[in-house]
Amino acid sequence: MSSRTSWRARAGTSLLAVLAGVGAFTAPAPAQADPRPEGTQSVSYHGYRIEVPAGWRTVDLTENPRACLRFDRPTVYLGEPAEQSDCPAGVVGRTAGIVVEPITARSSGRATAATARTQRGKAVAPSAVSGDGTIQIAVEDAGVLVTAAHTPETEDLVRGVLASAELTGDAERTALTTAARRAGAAPLAAAGPQPGTYTGKGFDACTAPSQAAMNAWQASSPYSAVGVYISGSFRGCAQPNLTASWVTSQTGNGWHLIPIDVGRQAPCTNYSLKMSTDPATAKAQGVTAAAGAITAASNLGIPAGSAVYSDIEAYTSTASCKAAVLSYLSGWTERLHAGGYLSGFYSSAASGIKDAASEYGNPAYTRVDHLFYAWWNGAADTNTGSYVPSSYWSDHQRIHQYAGEVTETWGGYSINIDRDYLDVGNGSTPAPSCSGANLDFTAYPTVRSGSTGNQVKAAQCLLKAAGFDPGAPDGIFGPDTTAAARNFQAAKGLSADGVVGAKTWTALLSRGSTPTVQNGSTGEAVTRLQRALTAALGRTVAVDGVFGQGTAQAARDYQSSRGLAADGIVGPATWGALQSGK
Repeated sequence: MSSRTSWRARAGTSLLAVLAGVGAFTAPAPAQADPRPEGTQSVSYHGYRIEVPAGWRTVDLTENPRACLRFDRPTVYLGEPAEQSDCPAGVVGRTAGIVVEPITARSSGRATAATARTQRGKAVAPSAVSGDGTIQIAVEDAGVLVTAAHTPETEDLVRGVLASAELTGDAERTALTTAARRAGAAPLAAAGPQPGTYTGKGFDACTAPSQAAMNAWQASSPYSAVGVYISGSFRGCAQPNLTASWVTSQTGNGWHLIPIDVGRQAPCTNYSLKMSTDPATAKAQGVTAAAGAITAASNLGIPAGSAVYSDIEAYTSTASCKAAVLSYLSGWTERLHAGGYLSGFYSSAASGIKDAASEYGNPAYTRVDHLFYAWWNGAADTNTGSYVPSSYWSDHQRIHQYAGEVTETWGGYSINIDRDYLDVGNGSTPAPSCSGANLDFTAYPTVRSGSTGNQVKAAQCLLKAAGFDPGAPDGIFGPDTTAAARNFQAAKGLSADGVVGAKTWTALLSRGSTPTVQNGSTGEAVTRLQRALTAALGRTVAVDGVFGQGTAQAARDYQSSRGLAADGIVGPATWGALQSGK
């Protein structure tokens, strides 16, 4: 049995669907490549011509329709990508690449609000923006959609190539349809938060499989979950199939999705895209990555409450490298929480996952919600061996990648995959991230219309995080705060009077995940518990994130007064009572 713990970054540019429906289209013209002696080559397709470095590959998808659109080596791909391509699982990272394809109903479905359009008679869009390592331009006078993948280091090079574009005599116009979905059409969205509640086998591959392959595998394979690379500027493969429609279809058919972001890597690696060694900068980079992941998830119809997994490849850990990774993940987690998403972390069990576990209770870092770990030991389970204590991330918060880079065939469709085993649950909405608002008080007094101060600001922040918007937390208890409090109370079955008293405070402060905690436990869940017990009991319980004797006694007192088993162990029953405002 293998003890290999690393895998390779893969997935593709974020060609997300928000548009649909195009009329008739012209057939694509043959691709042409004309080498130039001055170190560039002229590449033409469908009346669109660009100058690219002589060392770049050119792949004609008409001649090789199942070619993998991979960006780990500079390449221009010309033509319409096949629905099912031959992508290896071991594609590593990204350099640069350009896809020039005809505008069709399918390609229009991958355009986004950020897709630039050239003016009539032009092949260049000077103001085209880059999002998530991708620049996309609709050159309608040539009838092509151009998608350019890059890293921060290669963006200028790629923009130079795009700036060289011109129309040729073969150009024929096809407009990109941007009309909204038909009135009355059902919105495209996942069936619920992803990956949802599921225990069993899954897989991840370089690029999202075709609908036909997904249907065949659903009918005949042992898998019911699939990893999809939705965001990140260091993904290695394009995603011609990954659209909101694809997401809706898969989840509607019973598939569970594992949304993955492949962004900056540990600073102690040789990857070209790395996070900063300065913890504060690394944390800010994590925030930026999470913001991009939220946008991508939203465009794909993957809703709040879903977990999104940051892929940080294996590294040889040092103290500074570990600090950078965990700082990046803190920013990643806090920003996802602010957007209503759960945070996940993929890495090698022997490096990133081990480092995260070693600081599980350290309040200097914000702990991720879910683990996705590579340990290629062939065991389809969620055992973490010596890498992570069994009590950590133990509440349906684990995915084990137990084998890698294997080709399987089901229903006539072959895909190179990594094998995963999941034990995941929807959990609760992420614990609130209340930047600028203090939540730690020695008492939580009743606040109502007309009240002011820091406790009001805390209540407003908690209400907003719970999905009941009181407006900007300003410390003034006005009509909007009263309405938000009433709506929250009604949702919890409390007296909907708009007054935030002990029961409402208890329900607000205890919101979040519900892991079993007891004497010796540490971390964010313990902090929430201590706040909630302070409100529920009407006495001060030290809020330090450490479950000591004082917290244990307060838990027993609460349990006894609410008719629960008074063992001082806070499990589902105690959390349920707290979150109900009892």
